Amino acid sequence: MNPWPVAWSELRRSPWGAAAIVLIVALAVALGIAVSAQERALRQGSARAADPFDILVGAPGSQSQLVLTGIYLQPAALPLMDGDSFAAVVKRNGIAWAAPLAFGDSLRGQPVIGTTEAFVTLGGRRKPTEGRLFAKDDEAVVGADVTLAVGDRFTPTHGHSSSDPRPRPFEVAHQGHTITVVGRLPRNGSPFDRAILVPIEGVWETHGLPTGHPEGSDQLGPPWSEPAGGIPLIVVKAASVADAYRLRSQLRSPTSMAFFPAEVLVELYATMGDVRQVVSAMAVATQAMVYLAILIAVMAVTGSRRREVAVLRALGAPRAYVAAALWLGLAALILAGTLLGLGLGFAAAAAASSILAVKLGFALPVALGGAEIAAAALAAGVGLVLALLPAIVLYRQPIGVALKDG
Repeated sequence: MNPWPVAWSELRRSPWGAAAIVLIVALAVALGIAVSAQERALRQGSARAADPFDILVGAPGSQSQLVLTGIYLQPAALPLMDGDSFAAVVKRNGIAWAAPLAFGDSLRGQPVIGTTEAFVTLGGRRKPTEGRLFAKDDEAVVGADVTLAVGDRFTPTHGHSSSDPRPRPFEVAHQGHTITVVGRLPRNGSPFDRAILVPIEGVWETHGLPTGHPEGSDQLGPPWSEPAGGIPLIVVKAASVADAYRLRSQLRSPTSMAFFPAEVLVELYATMGDVRQVVSAMAVATQAMVYLAILIAVMAVTGSRRREVAVLRALGAPRAYVAAALWLGLAALILAGTLLGLGLGFAAAAAASSILAVKLGFALPVALGGAEIAAAALAAGVGLVLALLPAIVLYRQPIGVALKDG
């Protein structure tokens, strides 16, 4: 005999109750799925944004702050190395390319960063999708998300300005220093998609610092034959993995620190992992409470329908048949709630990633992986096992007692 018609009949008798069970299970499952998917998206997005940065070199200080400012463009005042520090770096063997990064200016919340052609092209591997590279100290190449078009001219603002176009008292424009946009870079899903890249000589000159070249010279980039302004950060791309480890050791000195950004990210991920474990434990506890509440409700409903079940038994329905019908109905609700929870969890993670991507400046790819599928399957499995309890109660119920009590 097929127990599904009986199970379906029971579900149709209380559609709102069935829908409530599905929704409660879905919300409980979605919490764990969203946390897991979002944490992995943050790991992948932050690691992808750091891909071009094999080694960071800066003045002694906080490695975490250097990563946050140099890779994720979070504004901060960094200690400076002198202009000769770059020459000391590039003379090392095993460097594919190296480039300085200088911060301090912005335009409506979009950072203006001084650098060289090597960083703009990533050592010749990247070309503008529109326009050309800068050739003068008053030209700029912009990221894919910058709200400027090729040919636009602007005056940078000192410090990290607001995205609000209205001037603010603490924002000071560098009057007399107008920059022309000459190119746009392809999107790479990093914070530099919203950055404005200019020759580092332009940044030095804007702040009244020596450019490293003779007065009137049009030369850009190293070598700098004269004193130059300070450099907060040098990005080094190693020719090989072995070169990277050797260079990291060689570039460490009393006046500079050199490290892999991954070293800092590992610490960050460890912290994120601790937070994820706490939230995941909360999600498991929530699921347990949800299943317990559902079982209590089902047991109450089962008790109110003891006579109906007894009548089925009296008409010849086997115990196993009646128990299977009850379990099948509850199992259908749990499975439906689990599948809905997967969808809701993915949607919640995607929405959170969209919000975080705007704030953090890099893409957060969201996908349901094996961990999320396994977690949902485990939740469903536990629910299906617990759903056997009401069925067992009905299975053990004597017909005569049920009819008498009814």
